[in-house]
Amino acid sequence: MIKKLQNYVGGKMTDSSTQRWGDVFNPALGAVASQVPMSTAGEVSSAVLVAKQAFEGWSATPPVRRARVMFELKSLIDRHVDELAALVTAEHGKVLDDARGSVTRGMEVVEFAAGIPQLLKGEYSEGVARGVDSWSFRQPLGVCAGVGPFNFPAMIPLWMAPIAIACGNTFIMKPSEKVPSLSLRLAELWTQAGLPPGVFNVVSGDKEVVDALIEHPDVAAISLVGSTPVAEDVYQRATRAGKRVQALGGAKNHMIVMPDADLSHTVDALMGAAYGSAGERCMAISVAVAVGPGTGDRLVDALIPRVKALKIGPGDQPGLDMGPLVTKQHLEKVSGYVDLGVKEGARLLVDGRGLKVPGSENGFFLGGCLFDHVTSSMKIYQEEIFGPVLAVVRVPTLDAAIQLVNAHRYGNGGAIFTSSGEAADEFTKRIQIGMVGVNVPIPVPMAFHSFGGWKGSLFGDHYMHGPEGVRFFTRLKTVTSRWPRGASVGASFAMPTVK
Repeated sequence: MIKKLQNYVGGKMTDSSTQRWGDVFNPALGAVASQVPMSTAGEVSSAVLVAKQAFEGWSATPPVRRARVMFELKSLIDRHVDELAALVTAEHGKVLDDARGSVTRGMEVVEFAAGIPQLLKGEYSEGVARGVDSWSFRQPLGVCAGVGPFNFPAMIPLWMAPIAIACGNTFIMKPSEKVPSLSLRLAELWTQAGLPPGVFNVVSGDKEVVDALIEHPDVAAISLVGSTPVAEDVYQRATRAGKRVQALGGAKNHMIVMPDADLSHTVDALMGAAYGSAGERCMAISVAVAVGPGTGDRLVDALIPRVKALKIGPGDQPGLDMGPLVTKQHLEKVSGYVDLGVKEGARLLVDGRGLKVPGSENGFFLGGCLFDHVTSSMKIYQEEIFGPVLAVVRVPTLDAAIQLVNAHRYGNGGAIFTSSGEAADEFTKRIQIGMVGVNVPIPVPMAFHSFGGWKGSLFGDHYMHGPEGVRFFTRLKTVTSRWPRGASVGASFAMPTVK
């Protein structure tokens, strides 16, 4: 019998009353592993009420005590990292090393959140006017919600919830219905770490749950990672409803390869950045921009045998480079982009379509694909593919490369590989993207910095985690105070000024 998953509300697993259930697959086998509830709007309302009731006590908990929960959660994640990575691999498909790395990058945000007593320190100004002092501090928002993507079942919930909870908020996580189990396991670890019931909750489902979170008046903020159309739609509707929103969308990340780049180092970096996690990363490099005559030929000559040699199979097997894609529908979508690229006239140098893995013939596998002579007018260049497909574009100069990147509607991340400090400096100053790498292919900031893109890659004013995350999950309050001394001098109707 296929296992039916539950929600997690009020510190315990709870059954859903829904009549709608979604299949959760083992993508390496192409088989249904469990079913996830498509929770109802009423169940969302119940979870919000529980979280609202928990907010009063949690927001009044001293930040030092909140930090102790973070320390304990970090310790628990450390002890359970292999278990958590196995859950990621089982439902998403990525290889275990990559899954462990994603858990670790999420845990780093927990470590950052453990410093919340320092992060919430305000400012104080004595004597801003005669007998007047002024100070500011940050306070939590209330009930916050997170909407997660399928590609990072551990990392993204850990980028959202620890900052929100450390700041004194309560939280409702809506994981992707494709990969729900990791959030449920994290909920158990939160409780084990000493978090009071109702502070962290998990409600699984689809658009009905997201809509209910947007429409509920007691949800103060929504943090989302997803495609650009979804991110923009949620941002517009939730801000109209008076909520604070950070909505991270799609990407088309470029790597600029200069003629003076170390080719061996560049190809190593590009292979991991383009094909790691089967390309299902918002920070994956999906476009290599070869600058100058001869650079493109040298690059593709080095890439072709490496792409053909990718080791692909079930993610729980050792020594592999890539696992399957997450669902059959996504496999068909990515394969369709490869079909389209051929029709558009790009040269398909390595074709990964039709890959069958012995023993996993029904798995959702696609081999690495490599296109050359891609142009900016092609849809395989313009649109996010989100799979193991790398496009090589050739341009004559660095200036042309920068113009190419800046003209794209996405501005998430990108990199330049070069031996020239001058070229690197020009790129970092002129490029219109949020996260920049210099000889670093996937420039994901550490937890004590903040993560986010520009243009169609981010909707909202705040990036994720780091100082921006603290600002997103709190409101600033400024107090101006005077204690009267002596007799009143009468009413003043002028704008107050310092004399």
